[in-house]
Amino acid sequence: MKIPLNEFEQLIDEKILKRGLSYFKGDAINDFTEISNGGYEAIVFGTEEYTIQLKIHNKTITEYNCDCPYDMGPVCKHIVAVIFHLQQDELGLNEPNISKSRKKKTKSVSQQVKELLKTISHKELIEFVQQNSKKDKKFRNYFLASFGHLSQNQSKEFYQKQIHSILQSAAGRDGWIDWSDMKYVVNTTQPFLENAKKYLTNTNFENVFLISTALLEEMTEAFEYGDDSNGDLGYFIESAMELLSKLTQEKLPKDLKERIFEYCISTFKQKLFEGWDWHLGMLHIACKLIDKESDANIILDCLESVNGDYERERAQCFKLDLLRRFKGEKEVDEYINKHISNPSIRKKEIEKSFENNNFEKVIQLSEDGIKCDKKDKPGLVKVWCNWLLKVAQTQKNTSKIIEYSRFLFINNFHPEQDYYQILKETIENEKWHPFLEEIIKEITPKNRWTYTELVRKIYIKEEWWDRLFMMLKQNLSMQNIEQNEQYLSKEYSSELIELYSERITSYVEKYIGRNHYQTACRYLRRMKKLGGNEQVNELIELFRKQYPKRKALIDELSRV
Repeated sequence: MKIPLNEFEQLIDEKILKRGLSYFKGDAINDFTEISNGGYEAIVFGTEEYTIQLKIHNKTITEYNCDCPYDMGPVCKHIVAVIFHLQQDELGLNEPNISKSRKKKTKSVSQQVKELLKTISHKELIEFVQQNSKKDKKFRNYFLASFGHLSQNQSKEFYQKQIHSILQSAAGRDGWIDWSDMKYVVNTTQPFLENAKKYLTNTNFENVFLISTALLEEMTEAFEYGDDSNGDLGYFIESAMELLSKLTQEKLPKDLKERIFEYCISTFKQKLFEGWDWHLGMLHIACKLIDKESDANIILDCLESVNGDYERERAQCFKLDLLRRFKGEKEVDEYINKHISNPSIRKKEIEKSFENNNFEKVIQLSEDGIKCDKKDKPGLVKVWCNWLLKVAQTQKNTSKIIEYSRFLFINNFHPEQDYYQILKETIENEKWHPFLEEIIKEITPKNRWTYTELVRKIYIKEEWWDRLFMMLKQNLSMQNIEQNEQYLSKEYSSELIELYSERITSYVEKYIGRNHYQTACRYLRRMKKLGGNEQVNELIELFRKQYPKRKALIDELSRV
């Protein structure tokens, strides 16, 4: 969310605004600094000391961040406090002309750093880094992460030790990396990835392998003692796997190619990543490195040890691909027949048969799939039924088209085709409405949202506005009125205005806060578009009399 400085009070929750203003008035802001052109940093004292960073362009805050743990909305009270500070003390927004250039009190941090670096001697810099590396572990970790690649003693253990030190520093005494500490992990570990990408570009494939495997092992272990709700650990693992995958596309030295293959196989056999997607992913990387049957057999043996239904199904598909590459057609066919209950294998066989116009086999595989999955995997039944429909459409089998389309129209809420239109084009005109009435009669007693929505779809398609209005009255809410407004406004505008009026009155009575007031006013505007100016004015007058102390409500009502 971008925040215009002259409108920020309208965009931020009222409670957060009040808390932020309280922090600002209580002198909680310390060390406010312009760190670059349009970039600001401040320290705000709350329950702890928090760092806030903002970027401003054209009097609009384009980026903002606070390292506090608040996650109930886009903006926390600490950021709001700094915005108040910016508005009143730094940018002079209360002055008549804010476009005038203002003389800065001090040079920006980036300018100061540049000037100091020109002045400080090489010896002084060395002493500074050495001293701070001794007393500040986090500084040392970031320094090593950024420049450790220049060391002559690189190995997987070398990188692992550095990454492990970063993670342990973040974990602290309690041994747990919380949400806020993950920011330090990301910032300090990112240089490893950046260096690995440079190594890849410069064809230093050895170091790409070392960094990637070190990241994989340390970050996987960190799941046991870190809060990865933001996906930061997962990001490093995905990046490491991507780097390994890119390595397989390069012309690697024979010994490195063998080492990567052996690493993938050994980590799989040792179950180093068991329970994670990259456990099987290691075999996929190994597969990209092989060109002879003996290596394929090693991977095939590993795949036999995979446990768990989902993992086993993935392993079976993987094995089939290997068999197609390295084994004979007879062995491939035997494997397919043996594992045809695997949905992915069945689907590929159906697709291949359909492309070859072998409709008899498509029907057989699809009908067998329905029998196989009817009990435990009803979602797959719709997939197989859709293939039966495609065959019926190709063969112009009217009765089957109606049978399968009817089933899918009622039961498939993620349709591959427009089953309603297929039915309408297939069924004779005089039989169409009786057919629809049968469907409505069948699904109405189920009384579930999905079936209610299906009946609503029929009413809209057939323009049965009286029945749609009755359905709306049985499921009243402002959202439902809005959803049906476009269909009913022509014939039921006065009724919709009345329904809106009742719901808005109840809503304002029940909920407080600017966000809720904005919602109520949005629906008041909808009432106006329906021709309800008089009713809207009456409601506004009513709210002003009933809630004179709700300043935010009065403010929003003035904009209707």
